[in-house]
Amino acid sequence: MFRNTPIDRRSFLTQTSAATIALTAGASAFADAPSPSSETLVGRLFTSLSEKQKQHVCFDWDHVDKERGLLRSYVSANWNVTKPSIVDDFYNEDQRELIKEVFESIIHPDWHARYYQQLEDDAGGFGNEQAIAIFGKPDDGKFELVLTGRHMTLRCDGNSADHVAFGGPIFYGHAPDFDEAPHHPGNVFWEQAVAANDLYKILDGRQQKEALLANTPPETSVHFRGNGTIPGLPVTEMSSDQKAHLQKVLGLLVQMYRSDDQSEALKCIETQGGLDACSLAFFSDEDLGDDKVWDNWRLEGPSFVWHYRGAPHVHVWVNLADSANVKTNV
Repeated sequence: MFRNTPIDRRSFLTQTSAATIALTAGASAFADAPSPSSETLVGRLFTSLSEKQKQHVCFDWDHVDKERGLLRSYVSANWNVTKPSIVDDFYNEDQRELIKEVFESIIHPDWHARYYQQLEDDAGGFGNEQAIAIFGKPDDGKFELVLTGRHMTLRCDGNSADHVAFGGPIFYGHAPDFDEAPHHPGNVFWEQAVAANDLYKILDGRQQKEALLANTPPETSVHFRGNGTIPGLPVTEMSSDQKAHLQKVLGLLVQMYRSDDQSEALKCIETQGGLDACSLAFFSDEDLGDDKVWDNWRLEGPSFVWHYRGAPHVHVWVNLADSANVKTNV
């Protein structure tokens, strides 16, 4: 995992666009804040759990579930990794507060209000219909906390999940209304799709034809293609100004997360060949309002999938590693 390996920051920033430089610089300021790390908070939570509690929410690092496979890296649009809800009496008040602090430490502060709005709309607030699990032991080797619920799978991986960004596949989404209007009023993630569509508008006719595909692939189909053909418009066929805009889109995608996860995600993309190894695709089959603002789109590389489904509401699946040889539970 890249947090264990020092990154040549000067070299990394030199090779990155101005938009990504600004993103990383802002993230570094947040990283310097005098607050406990996500991993420290997970350790405190783990220590506070009774043996009875641990029997229900703590597992071995490579625990395999009969239905879901390797449970630590499972991802879904709406699921609970364990039965106890965060708001249940199963946890005491201090433990619930620690779980909330872990959540807030994973999400960049600029996004806290928007994430809480998503939780209010989709689950009636933080902790409702949400559950956690801890894999491994924070005080002894590898560990990871997984936070799940409707439209959310987040991970705090304790420097443990090798070669993957975000600790493994993640999911985010929002449904202010189940069937959203074409402009997705109130959806906290829709600005990402607006930015992607703004890029589509500055593609020339040939590029638009190559980028626009007829059928959206299944949203759960986010496995790595490796060196195989990636559908859509190859980034290598974009002009310099188009590539700069795509860097801004990528910045919007990763800016929601803590600085460590932002840097790790960008480093994974660089390791597999950068954005030049990726393709961008839009899909015309589920165009809400027939307005040619493409609700479904995907940015994909050899070991990188950011699948954005905006119809009937936003679902986003993210699977990112530094190599297509990395196996993830998707």
